[in-house]
Amino acid sequence: MKASIKKELNIEKFMDKLKLVDTHAHVNFSAFKDDADEILKKCSDENVGVINIGSQFSTSKRAVEMAEKYETGVWAVIGLHPSHLVEYDYEEEGIKFKSVVEKFDAQKYRELAKSKKVVAIGECGLDYHYGEENKEIQMETFREEIKLAVELDLPLVVHCRNAYKDVLEILTEEKKKYGEKLRGVMHSYLGRLSYAHEFNKLGFLIAFNGVITYARDYDKVIREINLENILVETDCPWLTPVPHRGERNEPIYVKFVAQKIAEIKNIDVSEAENVTTQNAKKLFLI
Repeated sequence: MKASIKKELNIEKFMDKLKLVDTHAHVNFSAFKDDADEILKKCSDENVGVINIGSQFSTSKRAVEMAEKYETGVWAVIGLHPSHLVEYDYEEEGIKFKSVVEKFDAQKYRELAKSKKVVAIGECGLDYHYGEENKEIQMETFREEIKLAVELDLPLVVHCRNAYKDVLEILTEEKKKYGEKLRGVMHSYLGRLSYAHEFNKLGFLIAFNGVITYARDYDKVIREINLENILVETDCPWLTPVPHRGERNEPIYVKFVAQKIAEIKNIDVSEAENVTTQNAKKLFLI
């Protein structure tokens, strides 16, 4: 058997066995600098796919390089997070870091997107958690990344914190311009049910992570929206789900998110796993 045919068969076999997809991980971040390969191998052994998300050009490039080391099971998303548009000192769950300021350069990301392992643009969007004084540059950059995603016919991974009204307005305006080519996912969803329905109408899925295992605020949203509109993620190394709270989060823990969704929706875990995995395959064309 020719090597190329064997490789294709191996990929097909893995994808057939794929049990879950962590649609938003950061194994490309420094928290995993010492054991990234070990973490990804563990996921492969457990039939869990991993989509690593960039937050600026350097981490986007690292996500692509990491994905290209694997025949399948690991993919990359590239983009500029709103937190990197101005200099801030951040602290997320005890992890402190200073943002590296970057101006969005569409051509640099366009070149990076030539890799077949790039499956979306993001994470991009709006974040007012630390204030709204730079909201205009955030909005401008968000629209630029939307334009690039549509140009490349890739879905969008949207970050939204304390900014659901503005994100919805921008996506609604851009949807009128671009139609079905504009689609994607609302990452780490913490918004109201009414907003979730509106995002679904615009062609955006809703992604939940470990937060739902220790906060009851989002049970109604999970119960009310169709499973066909849901993705699961970890956002590792942050937001570690129960029963691993207090530890570094890992992609393999996405199974606890699927279990919680099944519990809230009163369905079998296998159904939650299968449908969310098919949703990921369909959106990201993996």
